[in-house]
Amino acid sequence: MDTEHRSPLRHSVAILSRGDASARRDATAQNSRFVQVFDALAAFGIDARPVIYDESFAEEVREQLLAVDGVLVWVNPIQDGRTRAGLDALLRDVAARGVWVSAHPDVILKMGTKEVLYRTRSMGWGSDTALYQTVEAMRDELPERLVTGPRVIKRSRGNGGQGVWKVEKLPTSAMLRVLDATKDASEELTLDEFLRRCAEYFENGSVVDQPYLPRLGEGVVRCYMAGDRCAGFGHHKVKALVDSPAARSEAGPRLYTSNADPRFQRLRRLMEDEWTPQLTSSLDVARGDLPMIWDADFMLGPVQRDGSDSYVLGEINVSSVYPYPDEAPAEIARRVADRLRDKL
Repeated sequence: MDTEHRSPLRHSVAILSRGDASARRDATAQNSRFVQVFDALAAFGIDARPVIYDESFAEEVREQLLAVDGVLVWVNPIQDGRTRAGLDALLRDVAARGVWVSAHPDVILKMGTKEVLYRTRSMGWGSDTALYQTVEAMRDELPERLVTGPRVIKRSRGNGGQGVWKVEKLPTSAMLRVLDATKDASEELTLDEFLRRCAEYFENGSVVDQPYLPRLGEGVVRCYMAGDRCAGFGHHKVKALVDSPAARSEAGPRLYTSNADPRFQRLRRLMEDEWTPQLTSSLDVARGDLPMIWDADFMLGPVQRDGSDSYVLGEINVSSVYPYPDEAPAEIARRVADRLRDKL
């Protein structure tokens, strides 16, 4: 970014995303997919700089990050066969040297894996959730849980439906009907065959088991949060794991709205006033360490006595939340300004 004719700004942050050497060479605020975030940060007097990360030039990235007050990170946990292991080590290092990192890798481990569904199962958004740390535990416990109805199996880390399955016991045989969330058609497998499909999930993680919710076909509500404040909503009819052909035919793209959308004000109040404070307490995450942008996906649970919907948490996304509602960048910038002011 050209700074020759601009008055000095008080704070500086890097917006970090993954790319190759060409993307690094050509990166500017205006050609970034985060251009709205750059503009919003500038409106708060924050100098934001694009930084492109790849393992092949990690040391150069380290020097860039050490030159700013804070880092906003947008990198997927699993992308093109690569993980965040090297990046997370780098981010821990720069954070230890005084650079504010959002989201910090330690916060991602607490909030951004499917294990959060188990750790917060007693909260108002919780359900009958089990956690399997080994394939042997899954072999022992899953059959009994399937007696009560279909279950949803989720690997602890992943996105885009990777490692998510609907599993149900067939009524007249020992076979299981399993549906991969990334596929359209189910298969019939033995328990051992299914466990072999899941074995790799235990190599560097765990597996979470939740009940399948019959209202999934009515859609998923995504609540976007900037720190502890709601930054907007997304709603879409989903295709993955939905039984009804009619409901599957209605699946479509996520539609984004502001945090003032009247349909979701009860969910907003729950998130801001109850569930986020409970989440930070349960996970031992300081309020100021909440990511500057994160989201929680909710499925509809049983209708309550007063006729209102209940919400069941399906996952929390922390490490690479994009896209987001048009109103979110202003909320992100506001929280970043508050955080940097507190830091300095």
